[in-house]
Amino acid sequence: MLDRVHAVCRRRHFSMRTEESYIHWIRRFIFFHNKRHPDTMAEPEVQAFLNHLAIERQVSASTQTIALNAIVFLYDAVLEKPLGHMQGLKRVQRRQRLPVVLSVDEVKATFNSMNGTCLLMAQLIYGAGLRVNECLSMRVKDVDFNAKTLNVRDGKGGKDRTTLLPAQLLEPLQQHLLKVAQLHATDLARGGGYAEMPGGLFRKYPSASRSLGWQFLFPSTLLRRWGQGQQLVRWHMADTTIQRAFKQALIQAGIHKHASIHTLRHSFATHLLSSGTDIRTIQLLLGHRNLQTTMIYTHVIEVTKSVTSPFDRL
Repeated sequence: MLDRVHAVCRRRHFSMRTEESYIHWIRRFIFFHNKRHPDTMAEPEVQAFLNHLAIERQVSASTQTIALNAIVFLYDAVLEKPLGHMQGLKRVQRRQRLPVVLSVDEVKATFNSMNGTCLLMAQLIYGAGLRVNECLSMRVKDVDFNAKTLNVRDGKGGKDRTTLLPAQLLEPLQQHLLKVAQLHATDLARGGGYAEMPGGLFRKYPSASRSLGWQFLFPSTLLRRWGQGQQLVRWHMADTTIQRAFKQALIQAGIHKHASIHTLRHSFATHLLSSGTDIRTIQLLLGHRNLQTTMIYTHVIEVTKSVTSPFDRL
């Protein structure tokens, strides 16, 4: 059955993370009901599982929603037995939370505690407002030094967009690309030099996979087998590498905020808003579908702007 889930996800061009998430929650649903086949279950069993997540596991509203979406997808698109209304479903109340934002000085202090490729990645995430996966999956061809832009391909929701390439990162990025080109030349000499290509592009343009333009901007140190031909490909760096480096930098910089590498994206938007950039431009740079999503940063500005406490007037 999970093979059927995989096939439908590929046919609908879901991202790999969405597919992994859906399979995870479908598997948990099956194990919750003692490995019963979903074909033998319906609304009562689905409702029991989702209520268990809300009451016993105390998951967040977004986690319960993802689990619900996965199971609805299973019954609707895979089993072709759409679920009916679940009147007793206990939905977790969604809470409005402000994103953690680093100040400009904190961003500088964090960068001063990093080095190498991880520093360049963190600077690019902050300077262009990228998501971590968008930074990792970027290809050499997506960097436009003349226009000083980055082309984000197949971002969240399968959308493409163009964002900024900071002028101060032009030279470091060019130096980094020289190293990527040297590594690619070595792979070619060894009979490799392939990069993974989305969809059926490899069958359509088989030689493009070995071109420098299709190589990942931040390649992995390891070579792996890929595809039916079992070509030696070099994927992108693992997300855990940059996440661990950023966490360590926060500790070294003495910053005690509950921040992650994604906090740099929040900081990008907040600092642009503070400098007078209009909210619509920020929405386009971030790739938000809904302006309401971007509006959260106006609340961050409101609560962090300079206000004199009445206590200071005593």
